Amino acid sequence: MDAQGGSTRLFLALWPNDAVRGQLRAWRDAWTWPRGAAPVHTDKLHVTLHFLGNQPSSRLPELLDGLQVPFSPFDLQLGRAALWHNGIAVLEPHSEPQGLLDLHARLSDALLALGLSPEARTYRPHVTMARRANGAGVPASGPAIDWAITHYALVESNQGRYAVLKEYATS
Repeated sequence: MDAQGGSTRLFLALWPNDAVRGQLRAWRDAWTWPRGAAPVHTDKLHVTLHFLGNQPSSRLPELLDGLQVPFSPFDLQLGRAALWHNGIAVLEPHSEPQGLLDLHARLSDALLALGLSPEARTYRPHVTMARRANGAGVPASGPAIDWAITHYALVESNQGRYAVLKEYATS
């Protein structure tokens, strides 16, 4: 939380364990980055579920409780590198498992119940590998990352540092 206790910048994410994080790092390092690209630091690699933005810090206990939703474990297979038109380099899943879509929808409902608005744009699950990456050399292929999803996390972003505030396990 910020020093004044005013607001906290938050997001919900699939937060990798060390083994998956190492595989994500290997994918990130397989790219050829142009000058000026900003590869994402290894400890920040994740799949965002929902971005909550700046929230009043006084609401944090309510949010910590209200963002717990039931879900069943599922597998997510990442392994499709792409460079989006806005210069964002990403690793996308080969397909979007129903478990991921269900979790995203349940969290949308939880956000609405808390008086927050989920993003209106279509959900595109991915791991951001780098920003300002126009002209990057995209790896043609690599080993698929098989990620068994058994939890998600509420994460604080504070001056470029991420801190997991709470992990939510499968029901």
